[in-house]
Amino acid sequence: MRDLVYYVATSLDGFVAGPRGEVDDFAIDPRLLAELFARYPETCPAHLRGPLGVTGEARRFDAVVMGARTHQPALDAGLTSAYPHLDQHVVTHRELPDDPSVTRVDGDVVAHVTALRSAPGRDIWLCGGGDLAGQLVDLVDELQLKVNPVLLGEGVPLVRLGYAGRAWRLADVERLPGDVVLLTYRRRDKGVG
Repeated sequence: MRDLVYYVATSLDGFVAGPRGEVDDFAIDPRLLAELFARYPETCPAHLRGPLGVTGEARRFDAVVMGARTHQPALDAGLTSAYPHLDQHVVTHRELPDDPSVTRVDGDVVAHVTALRSAPGRDIWLCGGGDLAGQLVDLVDELQLKVNPVLLGEGVPLVRLGYAGRAWRLADVERLPGDVVLLTYRRRDKGVG
């Protein structure tokens, strides 16, 4: 079965964006971007691959799941998909422009992602946001949190859900350029790899 990996930037106080979706406060150190895109080139949006010199093939993910607000910047930029090189699943009740790489998910997102995890392929990147992560938290196998050295005070939480403790096991800690720390956690019932 494919892993669902929530790979996301977060602030020290657990926000993935500001109150209106702002991400300007997160590190954009070129050394950091180079390291992250060398690790997972497939996570670089298609329109930035050329300008950032990202040429690598997918290393871990061949599918991405995101909410409508996470997909909106691509639409605002005139794109129908930020990740046409991935099998993209956008959870939204709104209609989306036609794009063969985008599947609109309107309905039971847990059932949809459960079926996606059972299908053949590489791991699945949960791109965001906090509301969608809250709906899928019990399906997430791994958290990869790019913790940025900033406090936002308020905004979109890492995961929005009611109180319910869920235990994770720290699998790795890496210091990255720009004072960003990559924390990798696995669900307690999952192995390390």
